[in-house]
Amino acid sequence: MPIVVKPSLERAWPVAADRVSRWLERRERVDGLFEGLPAGLSGPERARCQHLLFGVIRHAGRIESALDRLIAHPPRFITRAVLFLAGFELLEGLGAAADPGLPARIVHHAVDRTKELASPAEAGLVNAVGRKLSEMLSAQAEPGRLASAAVLAEYYSHPEWMVRRWLATFGAEATRRLLVWNQTPHSLFLRWRGAPGAAPEWLKATDWGGFFGAPPGRHSEVEALVREGLAYIQDPGTRFAVELLAPQPGELVLDLCAAPGGKSVLIADSMGTGRLVAFDLPGERLVRLKENLSRIRGVEAVLVPGDIVRGAAGNLEARGFPDAFSAVLIDVPCSNTGVMRHRVDVKWRLLESDLVRHPRQQLALLSAASRLVAPGGRIVYSTCSIDPAENEQVVADFVKHTPAFELEARAVALPWEAGHDGVGAFRLRRTAAAATGPDRRP
Repeated sequence: MPIVVKPSLERAWPVAADRVSRWLERRERVDGLFEGLPAGLSGPERARCQHLLFGVIRHAGRIESALDRLIAHPPRFITRAVLFLAGFELLEGLGAAADPGLPARIVHHAVDRTKELASPAEAGLVNAVGRKLSEMLSAQAEPGRLASAAVLAEYYSHPEWMVRRWLATFGAEATRRLLVWNQTPHSLFLRWRGAPGAAPEWLKATDWGGFFGAPPGRHSEVEALVREGLAYIQDPGTRFAVELLAPQPGELVLDLCAAPGGKSVLIADSMGTGRLVAFDLPGERLVRLKENLSRIRGVEAVLVPGDIVRGAAGNLEARGFPDAFSAVLIDVPCSNTGVMRHRVDVKWRLLESDLVRHPRQQLALLSAASRLVAPGGRIVYSTCSIDPAENEQVVADFVKHTPAFELEARAVALPWEAGHDGVGAFRLRRTAAAATGPDRRP
């Protein structure tokens, strides 16, 4: 049930309205919207602000469709933001059957806020539209089993092209489960890095060894565990790529496209001892990567900036590393279709053409990365996508045109089945008979 009036959290609402207004007007990335939040906001207020903003973006399609039917000429963005927030709170409160007065209180709260954030005249608009919006949203029924892509897309707030693609790929039942999954607030997972069996009791054990669920309201304790190096905020889906890579103690491992560094830390923790080279393009992302590499203990971790496609071997050799490794991980940029539950704005930024462009880029990256694999060595190609075009098809195209490599193992996790982020991971082995001269390119 949404919190409509709670003095300790009231400051979060106008801040959320400002961020929603910016998102509606400029489609800013969510992570950027949280930069520069008012310094005086408490932890619970920041969490409330995030909850409201994420909720609006998650349900934006359904709310916008309803508002378009009610308003001939869209009002100012701040007023639209108030209506979107009210719409989300109305959707959130639909299950609160025991409180029939809740919708009216939500609308009344939105009207009061509009007087502060906009004008009395716009508050009148919010009052009239808000009441009709409440009735319209409460009257909407869940789509039937044979619902069209357009109906599913509107109700579950996804682009229609995306729903059509998923229906063709996964079928009707799985697509609906995926849509429902994406519309549910994500769970926060921690990977325990401390002594075995020493995790706090308030962390919830999962079916995935070493990973725990962090219950709401424990933000300060989670921060403390991360700060002390005892835990790392990480989804269990990340384990597949590292498990397929199977880094060994004392090994020299190359992690390509390493930023922000979550898999780098997991690789190092899995090895215990050895050397890790984290490689990525120069830029702001290296700041976060460097910070995460500093959390590593027992393994020598070195950050090497460079371009995989252009001169990666030269960058590595300049730092005293070989031009070929026995273990390479490349976690490529992708559509993020497997992580839409917590990256709530991805679905509104992604274009259908991206799923043509991404595979071409991914194949080029995998081909370039394969040149850094020693004869007999292995490379793991991974994505946080569930689209076969970015997973199975890229790997099939690579193997077809690169006979020096063969596919050894794969792991594909679909989020509605796995209970965590969706991923694709594939281990390819370079045959020992591959060229061993100065030019090792397949």
